[in-house]
Amino acid sequence: MSIVVMKFGGTSLADAEKIRSAARRAVRTARQGHQVVMVVSAMGKSTDGLEDLARQVMRNKPAPKREMDQLLSTGEQVTIALMAMAIEEMGMPAISFTAGQIGMVTDERHTKARIKSIAAKTIHRQLDAGKIAIIAGFQGVTEAGAITTLGRGGSNVTLVAIAATLKADMCENYTDVDGIYTTDPRLVPTAKKISQISYDEMLELSSLGANVLHNRAVEFAKKYNVPIHVRSSLNNKKGTLIVAETESMEHILVSGAALKNKLARISFRSVPDRPGTAAKIFHTMAKADIVVDDIIQNSDGSLAMVAFTTELAELPDAKKVCDEIAKDLGCSVTYEKHLAKVSVVGVGMRVHTGVAERMFAALAKAKINIQNITTSEIKISCLIDGKDATKALNLVHDAFELGGKKRQAKKPAKKTRKK
Repeated sequence: MSIVVMKFGGTSLADAEKIRSAARRAVRTARQGHQVVMVVSAMGKSTDGLEDLARQVMRNKPAPKREMDQLLSTGEQVTIALMAMAIEEMGMPAISFTAGQIGMVTDERHTKARIKSIAAKTIHRQLDAGKIAIIAGFQGVTEAGAITTLGRGGSNVTLVAIAATLKADMCENYTDVDGIYTTDPRLVPTAKKISQISYDEMLELSSLGANVLHNRAVEFAKKYNVPIHVRSSLNNKKGTLIVAETESMEHILVSGAALKNKLARISFRSVPDRPGTAAKIFHTMAKADIVVDDIIQNSDGSLAMVAFTTELAELPDAKKVCDEIAKDLGCSVTYEKHLAKVSVVGVGMRVHTGVAERMFAALAKAKINIQNITTSEIKISCLIDGKDATKALNLVHDAFELGGKKRQAKKPAKKTRKK
């Protein structure tokens, strides 16, 4: 009997009727002869509400991360119980589980935990008994039994991890949108739904600001070759299938564009240009658990400049660390806020030229200054002033005709790595 793992996000579970709607979908799938596992998020904006309560209680300093995990994990526990009740009322046996009850073991990084293992036999036992298993997303437990959470978007990680562990035949991610779009349709009205996209493209888009799937979930899916069907919880239309790359995907020059707002840039200036200096800076940042991106280094004789970006939310913690680094190295450090990164992504970049020129020309025509450029095999990103962010995304989207009646396609050219 085939196994279907389906995940429902908070907006798809915002009230009792939406919970019943998700339950009906699960019951219908089970009655078609499948074994069904559901992964659910907290209802609506209940996680935001819990965070707000924590801020009201902890007025003068951040709440302890361990206690935040204890608090935030309660949101999913409410949903799993209500979902089991809804399914039972429809005549289908169901059972709910917290992550700890299925042995989802994580490391000890509170609020940003990583999954280490899942005890599949507990889930299989319930499926073999004919029950729908409902599992709390977003959470896990350490080997010592402490509750952890996986960070924002962590329910997507739970979905793919469980699908991989169970060797599921289908992995479905139900949301309030009907698939992956060429960009955020809330910012670009002409954005179009993509029928199929590769793991690598989705991984880039997720890390660059696309919010439908967490990039860690895509990493899991790629590693274990788990196809993900992203679709709407409001209808039965086909959504977007995220799969391994196929040769036909290279015919499309650019698959999507993404925008990442609320970035900050940290620049170390007059840094002694000697071996080991950069390693020392980034070892210290890693030890402080601060995620960095877009690293650049310029050298001018005996001195260098080292700069990188980070999330604006990370800046208060980063400043404490970076001030100490600068003091230790005898250099200066500056901080810039309210930056954004606009990007284009497509496996077709591997075989086509002219992508960079088209993107830069679109921004230049609108007099949007590019502060930094980073590339990979399948993406180009430009760091810009945050005030130009939405305008830049629309310009780039239009430049590659992503929202037109026909997405641009070319016959594969000679292999080249140039952009």
